[in-house]
Amino acid sequence: MPTEVALLESRALRVEQMGRVDILDKVKSLVMLPDGIHVRTEDVARYFEVSTTSVRRLTDRHQKEFSENGLRVLRGSELRSFQSDMVSLWEGAGVESYPQAATQLRLYTRRTVLNVALLLRDSDIARCVRTYLLDAEGTLRAEYEALEVRVTRIESCLADVGSALQELGPVLCRMSERLDSLDRKVEVTQQLVGAMSVRLSDLSHDVVRMDARFDARLEAFAHQLKDLRRRTGRR
Repeated sequence: MPTEVALLESRALRVEQMGRVDILDKVKSLVMLPDGIHVRTEDVARYFEVSTTSVRRLTDRHQKEFSENGLRVLRGSELRSFQSDMVSLWEGAGVESYPQAATQLRLYTRRTVLNVALLLRDSDIARCVRTYLLDAEGTLRAEYEALEVRVTRIESCLADVGSALQELGPVLCRMSERLDSLDRKVEVTQQLVGAMSVRLSDLSHDVVRMDARFDARLEAFAHQLKDLRRRTGRR
């Protein structure tokens, strides 16, 4: 985890922290201009409780870095257009007047103000921002490390599951073969049962025919016996 001194000295480390603008309001409320996007040099100085000269010197010394993080210097027509927009917003908010810049105006975004906090040495507020930022990063790192441990454990469990599945594979293959064999036996049994059903149906028809033939013969025998009795009685 980087230290406060490292943040002050390393631009690369500061670049990594530029997205954490939420830290500013957690340390102290930052009052923005009516557009809700920019603040002036005097607003930045008021936030960090330092002089405007200290802020200007710092931004001049690291001009390229601040420009990359949103610092703008307005002059001429661009300045007049911006001031006109601010006056309209200021009046809409019920404020009677908006302070006018003489020849130029430096505008800072939240990202630029955070950049100031990571470079300004002689401000208790800036030190608080850096401390808060480092503590938050330490917490995030601890959470990440805990998550990494959990992921490692899950991966080891999955490795055990993988080996178990490999051992289970041949067993499942044999079970599949046995089930296929049982399916074939069931199919043969169904065919035999079907054939037996047909045979039984044929036997049933045969029995019916035999019953009919037996009944006919029995009736014929009864007639013959009756005729025989009549002939015998006549004699």
